[in-house]
This record gives sequence, C-alpha cells and structure tokens, in this order.
Amino acid sequence: MLALKIHHIGYLVKKINGAIRSFENLGYRIVQETVYDDIRKVDICFMEKDGYCIELVSPVSEESVVYGLLKKYKNSPYHICYETEDFDKDYQALVSNGFIAIDEPTPAPALQNREVVFLTSPSMGMIELLIHQYS
Repeated sequence: MLALKIHHIGYLVKKINGAIRSFENLGYRIVQETVYDDIRKVDICFMEKDGYCIELVSPVSEESVVYGLLKKYKNSPYHICYETEDFDKDYQALVSNGFIAIDEPTPAPALQNREVVFLTSPSMGMIELLIHQYS
C-alpha cells in the first residue's frame, strides 16, 4: 500500500475571483494568493477550511491544459492531489497499478516549484502526485 497524504482537492472554476468570494462566504480563507502557472496556463489560488485545502484552478486561455475540461464539466472538483515522500517509487507503483501519466513531472509554480505529475485511472479519474517538501 502506498503511503500518500492528501494535499488538496483541485477545483476547476471559470472565474477565479468569483469562486474565491463564494468559497470565502462558506468560511474558507486564502492560504496562498493567486499565482499564474505559465506551464499549464492557469491561475491557481489555495484556500483552506477546517483543515481541508482546495486549489482553485482557472484557465487563462484556450491553450490551457484544463480549458477543455472546464467546457465539459463546468465549475467542479476534478482531481485529488497526493503528497509523497518518495516520488519515483510511488510514481512507478501507480503506473504499475494501471495509472497512466497524462503529462511529464514538471515544476508547479503555485507549489514552490515542487515536481508534480498528473495521472489518470479508468476506475477513479485524475490524481496529482506531488513530491513532499523538506524543510
């Protein structure tokens, strides 16, 4: 069994500022101001409530990796991000268990440039794997 820790739930939104206000009305607070991810062409804001972290993700152009998802699913949660202390081992274990990488591991500007990779499984959808940050 993998020892992965849930880091956040990714929530796809059309308009990030409106989504921030709506989540604030539910009691969420911003834990990281909006950051532009030029690799994925999205704006990202992290918010927290009761120990749960969400990542608001909003495409800034049609070239964004999530633009098509937003057209199909509208505003909705779309991935769970898992943090790992052994990125290579856990990545290989996921692939060996039927997960398919949909991109290459790349730095994530909104996560202090830690490496992330997105994977998908026919039985459970998309996940994100994030390398643990050591202090």
